[in-house]
Amino acid sequence: MKDELTLDMHGLAHVIGFQLAVADVPARRAFQRHIGTPHELRPVEFSLLVLLLGNPNAAPKQLALALNMSPPNITVLVDRMASRGLVQRRRSPTDGRAQQVLLTVKGEDLARRTHEVSLTMEEGLLGALSPGERVLLRELLVKLARGAGG
Repeated sequence: MKDELTLDMHGLAHVIGFQLAVADVPARRAFQRHIGTPHELRPVEFSLLVLLLGNPNAAPKQLALALNMSPPNITVLVDRMASRGLVQRRRSPTDGRAQQVLLTVKGEDLARRTHEVSLTMEEGLLGALSPGERVLLRELLVKLARGAGG
């Protein structure tokens, strides 16, 4: 039986974007509680740090592609992270025209600590799923993201 505050959601059940947005709310709350607030990081900043942890000396163009951001927005993001002392730019030793973005010691420490937290921060959210369902969910989300654009 439906209470007076519950709306009929049937008309939106077929809209994957709506379902993703609704599921994203508790995921963002978990991120904010475990990483965002304690480490003063936005999701995109955390993503940048972890990408650089696994891909030292990435080019801004590579980061833009990985984060699905425009080059000007990557520049702003890297500038903001550099002003916090977390990343730095340097010229590529093999191509003086190209730039690389790398973690500072402070940035690497933060990336490692927050990555460790990220390994378990969504346990409450994923608790209703079996291990196989978790794997399937990740695979489906990756597949959707790769096929996006329409």
